[in-house]
Amino acid sequence: MRKPVAVPDFATLRRIAAKPQSIAFLPAIFLAAYWFGGEAALIVSSVIFPAAVYAFYADRARPHQRDGQTGLPLRPAFITTLDGVLETSVANGRTTACLMIEIENLGAISASYGVETTHTLQKIAAKRIVETVREHDIVAKLAESRFAVALAPVHRADLETLIQLSSRIQAALAEPYSINASKIYGSASIGFCTPTRAPAQTAAAYIDAAEVALLDAIHNGSGSIRAYSSDLTGRQSAQTCDPDELGAALENGHIVPWFQPQVSTDTGEVTGMEALARWEHPERGVILPATFLPVLEELGLLERLGEVIRFHALSALRDWDQGDVKIGSISVNFTATELANPKLVEKLTWELDRFDLSPDRLEIEILENVIAATDDDIIPRNIRALKAIGCRIDLDDYGTGHASIANIRRFSVDRIKIDRSYVARCDRDREQQNMLTAILTMAEQLNLETLAEGVETLGEHAMLAQLGCGYVQGFSVSRPLPEANVRAWLAQHHTKIASAPTIGRHAG
Repeated sequence: MRKPVAVPDFATLRRIAAKPQSIAFLPAIFLAAYWFGGEAALIVSSVIFPAAVYAFYADRARPHQRDGQTGLPLRPAFITTLDGVLETSVANGRTTACLMIEIENLGAISASYGVETTHTLQKIAAKRIVETVREHDIVAKLAESRFAVALAPVHRADLETLIQLSSRIQAALAEPYSINASKIYGSASIGFCTPTRAPAQTAAAYIDAAEVALLDAIHNGSGSIRAYSSDLTGRQSAQTCDPDELGAALENGHIVPWFQPQVSTDTGEVTGMEALARWEHPERGVILPATFLPVLEELGLLERLGEVIRFHALSALRDWDQGDVKIGSISVNFTATELANPKLVEKLTWELDRFDLSPDRLEIEILENVIAATDDDIIPRNIRALKAIGCRIDLDDYGTGHASIANIRRFSVDRIKIDRSYVARCDRDREQQNMLTAILTMAEQLNLETLAEGVETLGEHAMLAQLGCGYVQGFSVSRPLPEANVRAWLAQHHTKIASAPTIGRHAG
């Protein structure tokens, strides 16, 4: 009979783990544990040793390798720790996985609430992630809005397990953030790499793969979760546009408007469409503007993009008129550069005449921060001139900037578009309802129309109607549609509203 032998304690095993060469002797260590201490010693050693290795590598993140706001390891320390976890995982037959988490709209939150509030939100988000994962899982901060998680060695890290973990993290981050008497809502997209799909068993490979999956998640819309697969690698190149290819696409009709319906909360009828730029790439599919707008800006082609989108949008509106398809107006975004063009009014007058459209069929969308920041006299002069010829003026993303009531009057605004940050969960959150009520009351007193954007659920839609918001736009109505799909969607929508009760204002 074997004599009972004491199993080395955690501290001893951690000192052994501090020497990377000791991993080569791992089989011998486990065999000795079994030989001298039996199955119990083997089990204890096989559990404690991986944890000791993890603890050693995780603690190697020195203060200068940690984020000043959250205290989490930064990218270099995360890479070192993950490499250590992978090394010991291979040796003991366990595995790991890597997740990338992007906090969405952090820039807009910073613009609305300030840098200090953003820092506080980051700390809270970090704490929530840490509390959601297991005690020994590694959480790091890789960028301003990006966090990473590496699983401490586990027996299994399959697709289903990681989707469930991602969903729990998203749910934790979606809870409201109460900061300085404000309630802020956040959301997150997540990409992850499973061990069976990792390009290589290195930290760099896991991290790169998880970031590719994250980019795909971001591309697919708010709150998405994506797993890495080898076919995604080619899509990553879509995130860095070739300037020559992009310029050619702009001139050859590959960048076109897709149309998102705007509906009345009283009748459900479609009253207009917003034209949103999309790059229909022959190989990479539909590319969203967040990918190509920065490149166009560097090339000085934003004004040209505006011309192209208006041409296709006004052409579509004329074709719908001729086909007896009733669309009241088209909304088009205008940049500060376009609004500062001395010939803008002349150009738009010509474009409208070309398609035989009256000026009131064109909604000029202007970002709130453009109105708040401008000290260029030509911009308000152009906007007033556009209003004078009959165009309508929409103030976009209302509530994210600092546009005063005086500026709203100065720029002759017809309608404010209430930002998604005020719409999210308004059917369940009393504070959101109070904020919306204040905005809608102000708009009513100023004789402004109101449209809520980013309306994603029927509950939000119903609450906005009840509070008195005139129009809504968002996924609860429809995702943006290519021109070829608009007629079919409209026919389906008309059938639906004809057979369903209307969501009316001030219900009950």
